[in-house]
Amino acid sequence: MDDSSLTWDDGVLVTIDQRGLPHEVRELRLGTVDQIIDAIKTLAIRGAPAIGIAGAFGVVIAARAHTVDGVIDVARIEAEAARIADARPTAVNLAWAVRRVAALVPSGADAVLAETLDMLAEDGRVNLAAATHAADLVQALCPDRPLRMLTHCNTGRLATSAVGTALGALRVLHERGAIEGVLVDETRPLLQGARLTAWELAEAGIPHRLTIDSAAAWAMATGQVDCVIVGADRITTRGDVANKIGTYMLALAARHHGIPFIVVAPESTRDPNMISGRDIVVEQRAAEEVTGFGGVATAPAGTAVFNPAFDVTPGELVTAVVTERGVVHRAADAPETAIARTARQLYGQGWMPGTAGNISVRTGDSAVITGSGLSKGELTEQDMVTVHVADSAPVSAGQRRKPSAETTIHTAVYRTTDAAAVVHVHPPCATTVSTQAGAAETVTTLRITDFELIKGLGSADPAAIDIPVFPNWADVARIGADIERYLTENPSAPPVLGIAGHGITTWGDNLSQARDRAECLEALCDLVLRTGRRHAFGNRDEILEIGLT
Repeated sequence: MDDSSLTWDDGVLVTIDQRGLPHEVRELRLGTVDQIIDAIKTLAIRGAPAIGIAGAFGVVIAARAHTVDGVIDVARIEAEAARIADARPTAVNLAWAVRRVAALVPSGADAVLAETLDMLAEDGRVNLAAATHAADLVQALCPDRPLRMLTHCNTGRLATSAVGTALGALRVLHERGAIEGVLVDETRPLLQGARLTAWELAEAGIPHRLTIDSAAAWAMATGQVDCVIVGADRITTRGDVANKIGTYMLALAARHHGIPFIVVAPESTRDPNMISGRDIVVEQRAAEEVTGFGGVATAPAGTAVFNPAFDVTPGELVTAVVTERGVVHRAADAPETAIARTARQLYGQGWMPGTAGNISVRTGDSAVITGSGLSKGELTEQDMVTVHVADSAPVSAGQRRKPSAETTIHTAVYRTTDAAAVVHVHPPCATTVSTQAGAAETVTTLRITDFELIKGLGSADPAAIDIPVFPNWADVARIGADIERYLTENPSAPPVLGIAGHGITTWGDNLSQARDRAECLEALCDLVLRTGRRHAFGNRDEILEIGLT
């Protein structure tokens, strides 16, 4: 599986012109930047890893063209690199590869070429590793039977430089004797599945059948598919996947039928700077691709067309994302999924009545939080908003939901602690105790002692805990400011707090721990109220005690 679809021949990039397949295998020789860009735009070269490597060779060509008598015109080369990177906007690999080699332009064209050749060799190794990890996962999920796989678009050596990603995994499985057959979506409108994947599978001797895209769900319903496996053009930090149009509907159908949906891609396809799939720019292609095929019109002249080249599958629908590092994302890891599930649980307990309460999970410099004004009992993965931890502002204007004012409470905790998740709820007993212990305009400290449940609250002292209780300002941002100030001044404070007349906030290393601490605090306050132990309130220097009498 080491045959390469891209080679460098003394200043010229040599590849197969994918537009001619499967009927004509013709060589394409590209020696100028314009030729590279045209090949990428017209899909003579396609597939995220392949266009990334082709783009890198384009920078090599530009560096050679704009170096005269040893003088490197860095500005001209960088301008050409920018043109190459813009050739197709959705696949992150193109811009990534161009940036990687363009960084060496000041060192000369030979340095750029050496880095590009290293990238070419690396791609084959990376793809084989990812394909092997994916094959292992598929066999773990679907053990002890010949596999009936379904794939979409083309993810083989034509879409990479060698081996392939999802199709590479199929080749590994075939070599293990594990494949009964592969169902290949034709992949409208340009038929990459019919023209390219079927050709590669036949070349590899893998049994397969071609089907129309719209038959895939019925194939699942009638028991003809064990696992769906696809590639990707961009993957966000929370596992949203941009891939060839038609992928999203496959994921929905696979989820409905309980079928694993596996994404295979190199690490370079993961975009560390993009959180949500909503922010991915989806390329719109020419109307002629839909209104006709092979030069023959199939729709009335002037018909309006919607022709996105890609769609975006939410991370919660993806069973797993597999790269050369192994499994790097599972559906259960998606913060939206975990938040929605936890919110519905706490709503059922009466702690998030109506639209009250918020839950969040940190994702780097941002946090995913429940949207404002929504019933927590009906919350779904689509009802979240992503905000900047630094200022609580939404990371993008196009999000479906808006953050609530209580977002400032969550971000105050994130800015001052190592918390990975925050739960802000209104359980009756903990809210009652916080209200009785609180003060109108000052932070009070509530001490509870000699209860076994204290051990579950993350206190340094397992026999006693000092819980700060904050005033319930009408301006919620002021509550957040009070919390941030207190936690900055008291870095060893326990990961729980109360807000008088309002509720409680807890946090932890993960969402389960934050939720467990909320449940533990509520149970502890229930004991305090049931035992009738008296408590009072005062300022931070006048610690209040509740304990044995």
